[in-house]
Amino acid sequence: MIITQTPLRVGLVGGGTDLPDYYREHRGRVLNCAIDKYVYVIVKQRFDEDIYVNYSQKEIVSRVEQLKHELVREAMYMTGVRNGVEVTMLADIPSAGSGLGSSSSVTVGLLHALWAYQGHHASAEELAEGACTIEIDRCGKKIGRQDQYIAALGGIRDIRFGPGDRVVADEVGITMAERRGLQDQMMLFFTGVTRNATTILTEQSANVGRSQEELDGLRELAASAADGLRRGSVDAVGEAMRDSWALKRKLATGVTNGAIDRAVSLALEAGATGAKVTGAGGGGFLLVICPQESQAAVREALSHMRELPVRLDRLGSRVVFNVLRDIWS
Repeated sequence: MIITQTPLRVGLVGGGTDLPDYYREHRGRVLNCAIDKYVYVIVKQRFDEDIYVNYSQKEIVSRVEQLKHELVREAMYMTGVRNGVEVTMLADIPSAGSGLGSSSSVTVGLLHALWAYQGHHASAEELAEGACTIEIDRCGKKIGRQDQYIAALGGIRDIRFGPGDRVVADEVGITMAERRGLQDQMMLFFTGVTRNATTILTEQSANVGRSQEELDGLRELAASAADGLRRGSVDAVGEAMRDSWALKRKLATGVTNGAIDRAVSLALEAGATGAKVTGAGGGGFLLVICPQESQAAVREALSHMRELPVRLDRLGSRVVFNVLRDIWS
């Protein structure tokens, strides 16, 4: 039995510039961080040759190509696992439409578990690239490439995209006290709405030519936030995030709505330095950067939303249980 634990993430600044239609020509940049909310994948050998897959549904098939869950199917193809296994996926929060990168965390966790099952120790970069190949190339999802890297690598990452499909995911080098300072100012509130990001991201990709000015601005704000954080300034992150939301909401019609706009305004009026919806937008979680002295006011202003306490995760995807390793080590 193999069990992997893979973090979810919050995109701080720059989301949208990681879409291939933009970064291949103009280069992209995001500031992103992994959080202590996880996707767990369990892979267990079966006595028979069937394939069992457990998620919100249960599938029992005899051949990989019969699987309806495309991420499991493609991960099994990629890793060479063909039969005689049971795959179970669990998540700390709703696994679809949260804006916390759950789809990519699932894919990274699946690859990590299935490769470990095969006896292959995959690097974080191999996991990230494999997940990108599955989601973007094989499944045809109109998504970016930031979520796969932060899920695999963890930490706080200044991620650059391009030229071509080149990705450089540098960890932002800050002290533990500075890391704690950012963590202590991060607040997440559930909007009460989950959504399918595909429609929004498809429109964003189609609008790249018309949105280049906004995307260029998002890329530069990500650079500014990363540089500010390296100087120990959490305020720089909040300010860049606030300005980025003004640009991001122009990228597609479904990014925001009246309820989201009101929640962002309430948070800022209560003392937050920045607020935005995570992921593609349209629902999921509202991310707020706020000094601790103003957090009570923000909680009161957003009392109609459920808060999700979070901490930062430094490790990325990891194997937390490997029965063969435990027996023979």
